[in-house]
Amino acid sequence: MPLIRVYKSGRVERYFVTDTTPASLDPATEVSSKGVAISPDIGVSTRLYIPKQLATTGDHPEKRLPVLVYYHGGGFCLGTAFNRVFHDFVNSLVVAQANVVAVSAEYRLAPEHSLPAAYEDSWAILRWVAAHAAGGGHAAEAWLVEHADFERVYLAGESARGNIVHHMAMRAGRDGLPCGVRIRGMTLIHPYFFGIGQGRVGGDGPGDEREFGEAVGNDMPGDDGTR
Repeated sequence: MPLIRVYKSGRVERYFVTDTTPASLDPATEVSSKGVAISPDIGVSTRLYIPKQLATTGDHPEKRLPVLVYYHGGGFCLGTAFNRVFHDFVNSLVVAQANVVAVSAEYRLAPEHSLPAAYEDSWAILRWVAAHAAGGGHAAEAWLVEHADFERVYLAGESARGNIVHHMAMRAGRDGLPCGVRIRGMTLIHPYFFGIGQGRVGGDGPGDEREFGEAVGNDMPGDDGTR
């Protein structure tokens, strides 16, 4: 069975990691989560997570925790931050055990939205997170303003989104983030990188790279984070 099917009409059917689960208070981990729309007109949003102690205390400086911005995998064309697999991973392993504030990114997928849409959406989400270091505002998200330690911001992602994490870190270093926020570290889980010839990473051959590039769009950032 294919993972994805694209019809001549442009309609796309996905057959993998398509199920979703709502944000909630998890009774097992006592982690709270909620969705926040960033650009609802194009479907860019996040799911935020905070551990138990932050959900039951006020704005105490000693309770500020590191921030992890997480980008789910799926080869640029599959998955959602609201999928149960990714939700359970962030909820139980990342937040409950690592004790962080997590921001799980939801962005547009190929082939409906060719690259670099996923990169631009990911950058918009990262900038949105960093902007909360300035404090409150009419559009500020309280969980970030009250509980996030913006001196400790980290990125993580797997597969193709490990590629996105790599480029987000390079772009943040080159262009900077709002309020002078800096990326303190990143975790690349089985990252996927395009490449042809000696030193290439990922895929089984140049033909695989070309076919995949044609499917998701070939307009990807370069090695320095530029397009």
